[in-house]
Amino acid sequence: MKHQDLLFTNDVAAELDKIVKDYGAPLTFILVDENTRHHVLPRLLSSATALSDAKIITVKPGDINKNLDSLALIWSELQNGGANRRSLMINLGGGMVTDMGGFAASTFKRGLRFVNIPTTLLSAVDAAVGGKTGINFNGLKNEVGVFNEADAVIISTCYFSTLPVEELHSGYAEMLKHGLIDNEENYNRLLSYRIEDADSGRLLSLLRESVMVKRRIVEEDPHEHGIRRALNLGHTAGHAFESLAMRRGNPIPHGYAVAWGCVVELVLSHMKAGFPSSELQRFARYVYDNYGSMHVTCDDYPEILELMHHDKKNISNEINFTLLSGIGEIMIDRTATEEEIKTALDIFRDLTHQ
Repeated sequence: MKHQDLLFTNDVAAELDKIVKDYGAPLTFILVDENTRHHVLPRLLSSATALSDAKIITVKPGDINKNLDSLALIWSELQNGGANRRSLMINLGGGMVTDMGGFAASTFKRGLRFVNIPTTLLSAVDAAVGGKTGINFNGLKNEVGVFNEADAVIISTCYFSTLPVEELHSGYAEMLKHGLIDNEENYNRLLSYRIEDADSGRLLSLLRESVMVKRRIVEEDPHEHGIRRALNLGHTAGHAFESLAMRRGNPIPHGYAVAWGCVVELVLSHMKAGFPSSELQRFARYVYDNYGSMHVTCDDYPEILELMHHDKKNISNEINFTLLSGIGEIMIDRTATEEEIKTALDIFRDLTHQ
């Protein structure tokens, strides 16, 4: 696994100028979506002197556009712009931009160097770090991609003021997941913090702690053969919720799906591994208060199960989960029957007051 520089700073332009100078790339490309181009790119370009000749590639926003058409557009822009293997790509945006930009850079000319600058809390704590790149395909999340870490990730909170509260909550769900798999002290600190009242310095400190939980796990298992699957807590159910919402034509934020997925999988953890009922109820109350609920009925269960069967973590025809026997007590590669999952969905609906 190549060395990756993780840089925590709110002076993004200065760090980026240094990186561009050190890499000595003859051509630099910046990938943004339409939102980031409007809200963030002008601020960065006004301060970063090394980007005066950078070529800008713009894609449509939203996870629904993390697809083959957008990927082909990026490849075309790189090709038309004269990119070669010495070029540098900067992915400036949320998880959709860093996921797809990382995949485009990893595959064009068999690989360009790339730097991620996450502009959302979700991408800072999750998508931009860890080396997972890819696109959605045929209605399924992240169906096509490669493992390849960015050469550097510049993590800051200075752009979060451009985000709606919903986006902050979406990213915070991944931080809560890291707390659940880390330890009680970290988890309790996160549950007592109000993301709506975030100040940039305090949030940067919490964000660093959360990202380092992920980094420790990724360094131990870069290609998800073992303990890295701990990071999938909440994602088997969460990705099914997300794909269901996409099929309905009403996409939901990734972090909201993960928060709801964590409730489902903590229910399974209680059923199958003795996760404490009091902690399950505490977490479910927090999720309901801050994320509401995923509106599903018994009629949706067959489709949810079908989507879970498509999950990349599965072995054979069994549905695979990461479960917890307690805070920080991780159990990977646990399976559940369809009847157990239906029961967990019933309890999820009860806990989140549908």
